[in-house]
Amino acid sequence: MKTAALKIPDTVLSATRMTEKEISVELAVSLFEKGKLSIGKAKELAGMTLWEFQCLLASRRISVHYGIREYKEDIKTLKVLKRI
Repeated sequence: MKTAALKIPDTVLSATRMTEKEISVELAVSLFEKGKLSIGKAKELAGMTLWEFQCLLASRRISVHYGIREYKEDIKTLKVLKRI
């Protein structure tokens, strides 16, 4: 699996008073809410289980949208993981 590193300057971390993990979670939530990431990819970016991510979304009153696009993406991911 290829990965990309996001460089966050120390000044940004200091200004936000957030850890890299917290910024990853916020990015994941924002991208999910905007429909840019499926819930599966967003929870992966956040480093959370599906249950943890769903609870986080619920605590922020963000509805889980799961349409045909997300379904197809999940099927594709399962095939890559050889689970189906």
